[in-house]
Amino acid sequence: MTDVRKRWIPVLIGLILALAALVFWNLSAGSTKIPVSRILAILAGRAGEKSEADVILKIRLPRILCALLAGGALSVSGYLLQTFFANPIAGPYILGISSGARLFVALVMVAFISRGLAVSAGAQILAAFAGALLATGFVLLISLRVRNMSVLVVCGIMIGYAASAVTDLLVTFADDSNIVNLHNWSQGSFSGLNMTDAALMASVIVPACTAALLLSKPVGAYQLGENLAASLGVHVRWLRAALILLSSLLSATATAFAGPVSFVGIAVPHLMKTATAEARPLVLIPVCFFGGAAVTLACDGLARLLFAPTEVAASSVSAVVLAPVVVAMMIRRKGARRD
Repeated sequence: MTDVRKRWIPVLIGLILALAALVFWNLSAGSTKIPVSRILAILAGRAGEKSEADVILKIRLPRILCALLAGGALSVSGYLLQTFFANPIAGPYILGISSGARLFVALVMVAFISRGLAVSAGAQILAAFAGALLATGFVLLISLRVRNMSVLVVCGIMIGYAASAVTDLLVTFADDSNIVNLHNWSQGSFSGLNMTDAALMASVIVPACTAALLLSKPVGAYQLGENLAASLGVHVRWLRAALILLSSLLSATATAFAGPVSFVGIAVPHLMKTATAEARPLVLIPVCFFGGAAVTLACDGLARLLFAPTEVAASSVSAVVLAPVVVAMMIRRKGARRD
């Protein structure tokens, strides 16, 4: 009993150590290979070669921080959605929420850039949040009529395809060269992000994850059923609204900067629940954050290095790595129902 209850502790420690190793791997590997000793010196502020310092501080470190934050945000967002729908196959990518956020960001970028205006990070986040909420609203409306989660997932996928098709049309028929450069972002990539982007992401994601953590107790009660949660004093309607708003904000922030990164939000929470044998939100929210950060950082490192000097989209790597996890999860769930 004690061992099972404390299994999350070595898992969390392992994730933190893996994340540290991935950070140094991403900092050192690439077209310019930099030894760990020089990386530590640069990070400590001790003078090194200017070219190496620029590579570390201006290119690789911001990208790593953005991948870490986005992965953690998507994983926590997926966990909140799975709690809301009481189903492990819910997630921001599967339900079309990331695609809705992506569409609205693309619309804002096209509208601004075509008029010679700069798009602020705040405008990107607001646009992504609006798109995520709209897509979530469609899914919720469908869920009022359809109780079968499999049908709901198919509807979410269709919403995602429709939003992605419109986004692709915007990018394809754009005339301005700056708009054409949206292609990399629209595929899901952390390339080109800087420390300002990382700071802005952190300013939204950290408070949102903290708020989710503070809701651990009512969320734990909600997992036992709405009626029981209400009898324990939980305001179920407000809690459901908070779950949707937080999950939308987290997935929207990640999408606003990196584009849609597939399957992190659905696969990682499932893997963390299996690894920790835990159901408590107070445990799973931080574990999901570190798990999502580690998986996304690993996928981004592979995307950057696997076919170097050609770089593929991080979303493509995450799909190849995590899609089999989702398929296995669905097969296992189906088999459990038959038994």
